[in-house]
Amino acid sequence: MQTELSNRLGVEHAVFGFTPFPAVAAAITRAGGFGVLGAVRYAAADELARDLDWIERHTDGKPYGLDVVMPAKKVEGVTEADIEAMIPPEHRRFVARTLAAHQVPELPPGEASGWRITGWLEQVARSQLDIAFEYPIKLLANALGSPPADVVERAHAHDVLVAALAGSPRHARHHRDAGIDIVVAQGYEAGGHTGEIATMVLTPEVVRAVDPLPVLAAGGIGTGEQVAAGLALGAQGVWLGSVWLTTEEAGLHSRRLTEKLLAAGSGDTVRSRALTGKPARQLRTAWTDAWDDPSSPAPLPMPLQGLLVAEAVSRIQKYEVEPLLGTPVGQIVGQMNSERSVQAVFDELTRGFERAVDRIDRIAGRTAGCTDQRTDGRTAGRTDEPTDGRAAGL
Repeated sequence: MQTELSNRLGVEHAVFGFTPFPAVAAAITRAGGFGVLGAVRYAAADELARDLDWIERHTDGKPYGLDVVMPAKKVEGVTEADIEAMIPPEHRRFVARTLAAHQVPELPPGEASGWRITGWLEQVARSQLDIAFEYPIKLLANALGSPPADVVERAHAHDVLVAALAGSPRHARHHRDAGIDIVVAQGYEAGGHTGEIATMVLTPEVVRAVDPLPVLAAGGIGTGEQVAAGLALGAQGVWLGSVWLTTEEAGLHSRRLTEKLLAAGSGDTVRSRALTGKPARQLRTAWTDAWDDPSSPAPLPMPLQGLLVAEAVSRIQKYEVEPLLGTPVGQIVGQMNSERSVQAVFDELTRGFERAVDRIDRIAGRTAGCTDQRTDGRTAGRTDEPTDGRAAGL
């Protein structure tokens, strides 16, 4: 599964794996892909440095990257406390009522919320970059589009490629004009923040929009056949996130959450603003249903919603309150029905990719062998029907 981009980065497979778990990121890289560590949960720079140290020791000198959450517009002098003060009391009461209805216990005295969406803050994201550029990362990805121009320049000065997620050709062209090196075409099926366009439609549109920049296909991809489809649409690689959640290396702290993921079908996700304030695909739960109910207050814009629900999510996760327990995940969850190692996932990806390529080769070979040549040299475009009734053409 090699492309010009994978060769440029020195990886065996053009599979880019986004994950919040250092052990998964390192395992992806060791398996021949490109591991990308999500930084949004690192409020403290020393914690990020600790985990990058660990990744550095466990990647055998192979390349890896970092994903940050940084708005394109620079915001300075705003603290988390300033934002907290903007949250309406009505929304706080709604959260309290929802938790009480499901008898979710309070956190123990003195225990702070372990789930904070703070990476969006300018000072937090920039402190993460100060740490990251001390390590030999090869890629900096931004989940909120193009990062500020000075960040792009700084990355390029460190010989680090910059990637940005796009949900439409318009977004992709903006990234291209901002000097981005790689565009991730993230379709509607993807976990987390997504747009309105499906991957099968979006990928070729973005490829055409930013040519010759490399594009990664993302959203609903978890098999080798789907990897082959993404490359056939013009992408130079695929960006996978959800599929790593049920790997052995992920080690989700909640067994109940793992079991919910393994049991979920492709129709058991919902695109909701309940978690961050932006539409994000996640498991459908009593929590998302409560926020989507017409009687509820509308979710707040990002980052207010993330700060509002931070403690609630920590309580739900700590006590594993099953009806409310969820996570961002894409529609590929319907095929995530067993716990496997990262290497086993790659083994299945490569086998599926080979099956898809062999299938297309057979179709192409059969079509080429069955077509007649017109007298003017053009291909006739008609094939004969095989004796078993299957259509000969694609």
